[in-house]
Amino acid sequence: MEQTLLGRETERTQAERTQAERARRRRTPTPRTPTKRTKLGARDRTFGFMIALPAVLLFIVISIYPLVSSIGTSLFDQSLLRPERNFVGMANYSAVWEEFVARLGTTLIFSSLATIFPVVLGVWLAMLLNARIRGRNVLRGFLMLPWLLPGVVVSFLWAWIFNDSYGILNHLLSLVGLPGLNLLGNPAGAMAGVVIAKTWNSFPWIMVVALAALQTLPSEQLEAAAIDGATRRQRFLHISLPHLIGPVALVSVLEFIYNFGNFDTIFVMTGGGPGTSTTTLALSLYQMAFGSYELGKASAMGVLWLVLLGVIAGGYLLLNRRLEKR
Repeated sequence: MEQTLLGRETERTQAERTQAERARRRRTPTPRTPTKRTKLGARDRTFGFMIALPAVLLFIVISIYPLVSSIGTSLFDQSLLRPERNFVGMANYSAVWEEFVARLGTTLIFSSLATIFPVVLGVWLAMLLNARIRGRNVLRGFLMLPWLLPGVVVSFLWAWIFNDSYGILNHLLSLVGLPGLNLLGNPAGAMAGVVIAKTWNSFPWIMVVALAALQTLPSEQLEAAAIDGATRRQRFLHISLPHLIGPVALVSVLEFIYNFGNFDTIFVMTGGGPGTSTTTLALSLYQMAFGSYELGKASAMGVLWLVLLGVIAGGYLLLNRRLEKR
């Protein structure tokens, strides 16, 4: 007994010495690198800068210059129908503010619904495909097909399905004796139609992210919970869902940002109608620039939209930083 206690005391002393040595190393400043290595680092930095220079110039030409030009244009009364332009200051912002607020509500509704449904469907399918079911590898590949299709193709496909004259939806309803629907012809139905199309196009990549997260969850935890009598719902709420919450939160924010600027789905399926029921900020800006040819007002709308997206992107970065610290 005395030898055992002596051995434990010796191990504890050794562990304390190891911790003290690690703390001393952390407090010790890193020695300066020799002069020769510093010169080599400077050359490496110059070489790296020269390698990155073409990409930086391309980024300035493609992204920075149009952004600065749009901000400048938003301060002028400029139209594609007139060669001259006049400085008007913030008048364009005042003129488009009411339209911006009205379209913002529609954009938030579409972005929220087109984010919630793909996330729920993607997580549910990930849970299903993570289980030991027959043919799950085939299903994983098959369910990726909607994501591989271009957004315009998906939009035309669903516009054909919902067409009230020759769409397959009304054909199936007629087979069971139900009246046909003019889904894209009424405001609520049009919003539901574009959300369904966007959900079908987006859920696969959310499913893949959730499935990858589930693959890192040790199966021993679920098996131990099952042995202890936990139901499937309890295992999902207390083990799987806490493990998924980080990755799913990130993809949800990214999906919301993408939906906030979505253009092709709504433009192809409804064109923003009926009326303005599905006119989002992207559609409104397009119609202002290339329908009314008012470049100054369209630029003002774009700048307001950019500021709002900057706030959302800042929220995403903050969320990402907090999740990395967990």
